[in-house]
Amino acid sequence: MSDLASAAVPGRALSDGTGARAALRRAAPALAVYAAIRLLGLTVLAAWSAADGKSWHTLLTARWDSLWYTRVAEQGYGYAVQLPSGDIHSNLAFFPLLPWLERGLSAALPVSPADAGMAVAWLSSLAAAGALYLTGERLHGPRAGALLAALWAALPVGIVQSMAYSESLFTALAACGVYAVLTGRWVWAGVLSSLAGLTRPVGAAVVAAVWITAAVTLWRERTDGAGLRVALRRHPGLLSGVLLAPLGWCGFFLWVGARQGSFTGYLDVQGGWGNGFDGGLAFGTFIWQQLSGPALPAGLALLAGVGLVLWLYGHGVRRGQPLPLVVYGGVVLLLALTAKGYFGSKPRLMMPAYPLLLPVATALARCRPVRAWWVVGLVAAGSAIYGAFWLNGSGPP
Repeated sequence: MSDLASAAVPGRALSDGTGARAALRRAAPALAVYAAIRLLGLTVLAAWSAADGKSWHTLLTARWDSLWYTRVAEQGYGYAVQLPSGDIHSNLAFFPLLPWLERGLSAALPVSPADAGMAVAWLSSLAAAGALYLTGERLHGPRAGALLAALWAALPVGIVQSMAYSESLFTALAACGVYAVLTGRWVWAGVLSSLAGLTRPVGAAVVAAVWITAAVTLWRERTDGAGLRVALRRHPGLLSGVLLAPLGWCGFFLWVGARQGSFTGYLDVQGGWGNGFDGGLAFGTFIWQQLSGPALPAGLALLAGVGLVLWLYGHGVRRGQPLPLVVYGGVVLLLALTAKGYFGSKPRLMMPAYPLLLPVATALARCRPVRAWWVVGLVAAGSAIYGAFWLNGSGPP
């Protein structure tokens, strides 16, 4: 528990001599397991799609949000569709980092923007798995780190990690950013937070993790009798990280506002899509309708799922999960559960909340290795089957 306590609020940057190469060597087995689970998901998807007369490649690169990201990469912002109801779907709702990468890769390599988006997702998901391994390893040891990466790969909606969507890119940047906070690398934390803020609206969760952890760090230094200047010297780069962290998120939010002629321009764009935040009222109403109608079993399952993620979050807090993880995971969960719109997207919106999986990973790490990996294998097989079924059916957005 002493290691957990010291990790709750980071101190100075680690100077143990372990560089990126050493970290990659330690993470290599976890990355191999992650890649194997995702390969299983892709294999099942390809077989299911072929039997259903569909293309697995099209399902991963050219449906739903993937088409919007590709259009931004090819034509820039300004495209909108007006629905018969009068609602306007504008591509200003989509943050720019993934389309920028799609455009850059397709210009440098003989690939289409859509295929570039899928390549970014595949590489980013590996980077995310590596960051998850290092986080779990730091807090609970190598087995917990490997199991955390494997469990994230085996999520029921894990197939999204292989799609030309922004979830993998965001999770990679967010997990690396939160790990940078854990290890006291404040400038890196600020840079990665800013990039995450250019990827998805939930980038605000990474900003919150940086800011709140920095504030608590300085407050604890102050209670120990250190002045502000002394505290900042003890934590080099902290102020720079705090200033850098919100630049991406705020920059895009303000740019859309200026383009729309309103400070709330981005929120207005999201409103055109039927999205926004109402404190969970719409989602609660949806659950109640399921419980009070013929879809009672589905409503009970949905209620149980919400209860499970809330319990996992609370369990992590009670077990002393480090502050950056508590803040980041809590904000991701809050934004996902209080958003209105298409409720089928909520599992996908919660996918970046990897701290929720830490209690499960640590529990499995205490089991015998054979038993733990049998559990992971069964979950991965279920995820592969569900992912293929889901993507050939209703699927995202």
